[in-house]
Amino acid sequence: MRILLVGAGGVGSAFAAIAARRSFFEALVVTDYDGARADATASAVDDERFSSAGSVDAGDADAVAALLAEHRCDVLMNAVDPRFVMPLFRAALAGGATYLDMAMSLSHPHPENPYTETGVKLGDEQFALAGEWEAAGQLALVGMGVEPGLSDVFARYAADHLFSAIDELGVRDGANLEVSGYEFAPSFSIWTTIEECLNPPVVYEEGRGFFTTAPFSEPEVFEFPEGIGPVECVNVEHEEVLLMPRWVDAKRVTFKYGLGTEFIDVLKALHKVGLDRTDPVTVKGVQVSPRDVVAACLPDPARLGDRMSGKTCAGLWVTGTGKDGEPRQVYLYHVVDNEWSMREYGHQAVVWQTAVNPVVALELVAAGTWSGAGVLGPEAFDSQPFLDLLTAYGSPWGMREGG
Repeated sequence: MRILLVGAGGVGSAFAAIAARRSFFEALVVTDYDGARADATASAVDDERFSSAGSVDAGDADAVAALLAEHRCDVLMNAVDPRFVMPLFRAALAGGATYLDMAMSLSHPHPENPYTETGVKLGDEQFALAGEWEAAGQLALVGMGVEPGLSDVFARYAADHLFSAIDELGVRDGANLEVSGYEFAPSFSIWTTIEECLNPPVVYEEGRGFFTTAPFSEPEVFEFPEGIGPVECVNVEHEEVLLMPRWVDAKRVTFKYGLGTEFIDVLKALHKVGLDRTDPVTVKGVQVSPRDVVAACLPDPARLGDRMSGKTCAGLWVTGTGKDGEPRQVYLYHVVDNEWSMREYGHQAVVWQTAVNPVVALELVAAGTWSGAGVLGPEAFDSQPFLDLLTAYGSPWGMREGG
């Protein structure tokens, strides 16, 4: 396996550091819009399998396809933000490569009823091309980060091993992370966070299908494990709600994120003044995207690890009927302690937790354990080999009875 890694930011760099400890691939070529950042990521691991292809525009599908050919890469690993999903998706298809991403093609709200009806949903553009991927005999493994990704693997595991009927698949994400020295410092890409948090959240219900609600709706307090404790979670737009019902039978699917009051207030303020917009505005004769300006003004999440403390938890709360016919609820989860991820890998917990899952998935693809053609989510594959290998990476998952 020869991998072209597009994106050398926080998650891309963590992906490289994790992959460097594994032997399943022959070469990993790093590229980024910032060539110096690609060079730094490739050289940081001190591994002759790694090299840099310098700078590339992730929005230029032809340029990316040319890199695949030049470096003889048979896998395209997408580690950039979701606005570049479609050009990279098309580049992999044109280049005959397996494709993997951690976030799917962007949604567009319903023009008249954004908070009740779906418009273009997350991933719709990718699934529209599924026939072309199937005809080519190529695999596009979509939504294979932590959320989406590991949470979707949990859904498959719950359906196959724990439940005879599922009432709700409820993704619940929370943390007790703190960043010293900053009044406001998100631990993940603010561009992506704004996108998913301010768009209308999608909910799935059997018999009704997909529908939307208002941002930050249906707040609930969820008790997270391993000392994180209670965190208020709210509805947020996320890929799991669109992926899980394709492969797993459930009466309801939701995604709720523990954002906190301060974070929600900041996001609402950005929206009120238009700083969440992506379309350019003219400032003294220069075209700039307001959201890009916000991102540029905030600290780089990849560089916050030494200022962070605490843990992050990604997980899936499942309710329904157990294999024994009795009511059951469980919380399947994965916790990463920032102190551990910084000590072991030099990367902060949130980006490390996102990056480890595509490495595990690609190792399964390389071994032939996961295989297929078309546009497939993590739910389409056997969950047990993934969870076993994740544990073998030194980052075990957990299960709590009672939700």
